[in-house]
Amino acid sequence: MSLILDQQAPPELGHRLHDACCVTAEFLSDIINATCRRFPSMDRNFKNARIERLMQSQAWTDAARALIDLELPQWQVRRLAYDDGEWHCALSRQRELPDWLDQSIETRHANLALAILSAFVEAQRISTPPSRHGVPAVPQDANSLYEPACSDNFS
Repeated sequence: MSLILDQQAPPELGHRLHDACCVTAEFLSDIINATCRRFPSMDRNFKNARIERLMQSQAWTDAARALIDLELPQWQVRRLAYDDGEWHCALSRQRELPDWLDQSIETRHANLALAILSAFVEAQRISTPPSRHGVPAVPQDANSLYEPACSDNFS
């Protein structure tokens, strides 16, 4: 999994996805809380309820596909392939373009749902614009030995 725009999802989420052997309800909830903007909203719609039902029935692959449908409607699964003991998942914004012209996200994992979720997290990183502030943030942790001093020359 490439590390593009790491500021959106915590970096440990990518490591957890890579190291995980299976999906659990708790793990999927952590992914949703860390990356999703539409799902946790108070407005419960049909798609949110569908994802919750899929999670309750432990249909992890379908839940991952439903998350892509809800959170990233412009992205589509371009390719799912099983090769040499791993699932390869490619997400694309423009599926109709040839492979060599398309800028797709490609991930792989031994578990199909985790391969799709890895691609979902990566697409979230790319799709979410970085937050821009008008004024740069100033660190607020001052040294306890720090004392301000007046350096004006009053002579």
